[in-house]
Amino acid sequence: MSLPDRNPEPVSPHPPAAPMPPLLTQSWLDLAFLHWAVDPADVAPLLPPGTVPDTFDGATTYVGLVAFRMYRVGVLGLPGIPYLGTFPETNVRLYSVDGRGRRAVVFRSLDASRLVPVLVARAAVRLPYVWSRMGIERSGDTVTYTSRRRWPGPRGARSRIVLRPGGAIAEPTALEHFLTGRWALHTSLFGRTAYLPNVHPRWPLHRAELLECDEDLVAAGGLPAPAGEPMSVLYSPGVPVRFGPQRRPGSGA
Repeated sequence: MSLPDRNPEPVSPHPPAAPMPPLLTQSWLDLAFLHWAVDPADVAPLLPPGTVPDTFDGATTYVGLVAFRMYRVGVLGLPGIPYLGTFPETNVRLYSVDGRGRRAVVFRSLDASRLVPVLVARAAVRLPYVWSRMGIERSGDTVTYTSRRRWPGPRGARSRIVLRPGGAIAEPTALEHFLTGRWALHTSLFGRTAYLPNVHPRWPLHRAELLECDEDLVAAGGLPAPAGEPMSVLYSPGVPVRFGPQRRPGSGA
């Protein structure tokens, strides 16, 4: 595991200022962010070539379990699709930095409840989407996210998250910015490592009380099963998002 050629870019809760022609538009709604600390040595073999684990304090990186509602995915500026483009999703994600110092996330899995978007994403951009039976339910002041994997597997891998959103966070901590202020993803695309940027408004973050977490998606993603409670539990009502053209680490910014 080697260091980037440049110092990592600053962590920022604000999106990049550069204009971006949208390839994809969508909204992420009712998000639960759960994070556990992991050893960078466990993460490094799972990242695309040319990237290394991004660490918060020089020694610790994190795995995130993020559940939410995808809403109206649209392509090339066209209006979002109401049925096929709207579905629950649960991601297992890691934190990466490339040789140019660009921070991003790397997805180990993306469980979604619509088969057609799963097939398209796997074929077009090689993201590890999987088809799952899923649900998001509100009951009083709690939100419940459920997922059970169908295809391609491991069949039956599951998650159940129940949390109670709390008050808005006026000033997130440095760690909360590190875990949520991400403006790109790294992925292996046709034999090369791609950098796919996104922009959205600053996250509206809320404290949240975790009432239940029963999951094995993190272990199914090739990481040690989390031990103990997550170090960070957050909720967000959501943001609209735009994804721009993919870029390879080392290409023009």
